[in-house]
Amino acid sequence: MLRCWLLGSGLVLSLAVTAAEPGVRTQFVGGTLAGVPVKSSARLDITGADALLLRAGTTELRIAYPRINTLEYGQNVSRRYAAAILISPVLLLSKSRKHFLTIGYTDPDGRQQALVLRVEKGDIRSVLAGLEARTGRRIEYQDAEARKAAKG
Repeated sequence: MLRCWLLGSGLVLSLAVTAAEPGVRTQFVGGTLAGVPVKSSARLDITGADALLLRAGTTELRIAYPRINTLEYGQNVSRRYAAAILISPVLLLSKSRKHFLTIGYTDPDGRQQALVLRVEKGDIRSVLAGLEARTGRRIEYQDAEARKAAKG
């Protein structure tokens, strides 16, 4: 929200800062979480001291860090064929990397569950570092390319 006031001969601007929702934007790709459609937008909040929080629509899932038993990171590389056909053949040379995080955990009934999330490029390193620190678990990398991308 932007507010403007005219005071005398000068213009004064006031920016009202709205509280941003905590966490990072992700996309729910799959897993055992019922009631959340595949490819739906979600927010992953790992700022809690004892649990992570995933919000997807009206669904909220809280997972205590000690219940997390697997953290895996990988990339999917796909050529941008559709864009190349529509816009420019030069785009055939570019790649689109998607960053996937798999979180394995046990639910309160002791059953193994899993979440697969797509995380934005600018957020993946901080999410991986935060999860390693909070859970005490090492990230498992799908391949050398994923390890290289995550470490920078």
